[in-house]
Amino acid sequence: MTLNARPSDTALAAHDRIYRGLRQQIMHGEMKPGQALTLRGLGKAYGVSMTPAREALRRLVAEGALMLSSSGRVATPELSQERIEELAALRALIEPELASRALPRAHLALIDRLSAINTANAEAVAKHDAVAYVRSNLEFHRTLYLRAQAPAMLAIIETVWLQLGPTMAALYSRIAHNEPPRHHRLILAALRAGDEPGLRLAVRTDVTQGLRHLAG
Repeated sequence: MTLNARPSDTALAAHDRIYRGLRQQIMHGEMKPGQALTLRGLGKAYGVSMTPAREALRRLVAEGALMLSSSGRVATPELSQERIEELAALRALIEPELASRALPRAHLALIDRLSAINTANAEAVAKHDAVAYVRSNLEFHRTLYLRAQAPAMLAIIETVWLQLGPTMAALYSRIAHNEPPRHHRLILAALRAGDEPGLRLAVRTDVTQGLRHLAG
């Protein structure tokens, strides 16, 4: 598959639609690890030519959401245990800082919103819905981190989530869970108390222990 051609101006709107749609599917684990994507398949699915499909794939490869092999095959990442641990370490470094920066702006409406998202997360657990679990889990974290007003850090952590999405959903679907992540409750409690050290610890534990439990 060749990803080097540049799109025309008329293809930009279609390219952005494909990019955003694929990005969300990958991040939420709607695609399996190692799932291949083709220009022809994307063109048919989105009703567009190969040009916008090519540009969307190019952007996702650049973000690490997709891998491009030497043969030209484009697919979602298949992560090793070592790679999962590396990405977990990145989350442990960046996400507590984002949460800390969000804390001064964590008003009651935000905490209520996070509680509602956590309820949806619990419902996904009860239904054993891996995609809904990943989606609501990331929504919980992203909703909090948006209050940090640190777009560069948020952009970095979203590339980590993109790489993890398919693997997280695949691993979760193999394990029987009956309870949502308990560390979300600790995060909410720390936000209500204005407890910055407690918030950092709860976020760090949530993102590291959760991944280790899934991959262990």
